[in-house]
Amino acid sequence: MIDTGHHRAYWLVAFLWIALGLNYIDRQMVFSIYPALKSDLNFTDTQLGLIGSVFTWVYSLAMPIAGWLADRLRRERMIVASMVLWSLATLACGFSKSVPVFLWWRAMMGITEALYYPAAVAMLAEAHSASTRSRALGIHQSAQLAGIIAGGWYGGWMADHQGWRTGCTFAALAGSVYAAFLARKLPPSVPPAKIFMPQNARTAFLSAGYVALSVAFFAHCAMLWIFYAWLPSFLAERYHLSMTASGFQGTVFVQVACGCGVLTGSILADRLAPRIPPARFYIAAAGMILAAPFGYLTFAVHSLFYATLFSSFYGFFAGLMIANVFAAAYEVVPRTQFGMASGLLNMTGGIAATLMIYLAGFLRGSIGFAGLLQWVALACTMSALLLIWNTFCNRPGVTQQA
Repeated sequence: MIDTGHHRAYWLVAFLWIALGLNYIDRQMVFSIYPALKSDLNFTDTQLGLIGSVFTWVYSLAMPIAGWLADRLRRERMIVASMVLWSLATLACGFSKSVPVFLWWRAMMGITEALYYPAAVAMLAEAHSASTRSRALGIHQSAQLAGIIAGGWYGGWMADHQGWRTGCTFAALAGSVYAAFLARKLPPSVPPAKIFMPQNARTAFLSAGYVALSVAFFAHCAMLWIFYAWLPSFLAERYHLSMTASGFQGTVFVQVACGCGVLTGSILADRLAPRIPPARFYIAAAGMILAAPFGYLTFAVHSLFYATLFSSFYGFFAGLMIANVFAAAYEVVPRTQFGMASGLLNMTGGIAATLMIYLAGFLRGSIGFAGLLQWVALACTMSALLLIWNTFCNRPGVTQQA
């Protein structure tokens, strides 16, 4: 347990919010410098696709290991070490002289950034009781949305005005400086688990509650990443928008609405959980059910106004799931396995992301995005109903409210 008071617990949220924002700026900025990479390093379109795929594959596969380490090492040291290492990997990307070298360092970014998340969310979960846990995790998660927007702008602006290599250097410098700050400010933690996982923890990860939550999160990420990866391109083609306009329309409205949903879902869950212990499960499932039709309609309509409106509704309701999925998981696993719980969930989401990014591109010429999204929406709805049914039958959260 972290020895921290109420106000210090929220300072911890603020410190880690900035860290996660820098994390996403470093990983997202590359998607805005594709033209520069094609001209400077002779990337092909296929190789550009590997930039995101290689990172996500490695990041996802490293998550269980990162979660295992987060339960056995001092978490504040893992967070600082992760920031330093991913900053060095970002710097190395800026010095790359060939496609294979650049892709190698993107893979290294996947490993080093994976070390951050399980340690950070587990530290926040321990610092906050059930009355504030969803809020703390939701606020922290909103840094992802801010980092995606800031990284997209920063990467493009630096490539246009200072050069993409300089952009990597400044991003690496910012991460290293902030890591030094965190090394002095983060409270010390005690490794919560022994070397061998206790039998009850194995049972928790195989429990109906955790499995149902994982299935729902897989379906949720399948739809979410179609939005992240393909919505700007889809809008540009259907509505004949410029890259600047489609990037704005396909990113800002979804992300801002999602941020509002995250904050709404986290506050609502914290208020309801004392009276309805499984509230986090119900809110997460409700968010998926409400988001699913809007996800489909965004790609099905032929009006830019309605596509933007429906994407905003999708983002808001998806935020309800994002706000509560990890907090809900912590109610069906013991404290000693908080790191592993978040690592496995993140791996599940990463696998869904890589699969659907590829599948959407493969099927766009046949059934199209709308055809694919109707099946993904159905999967989201069915997995959310499964989560509700399992929650009602097993009542998770009743004994895990500490």
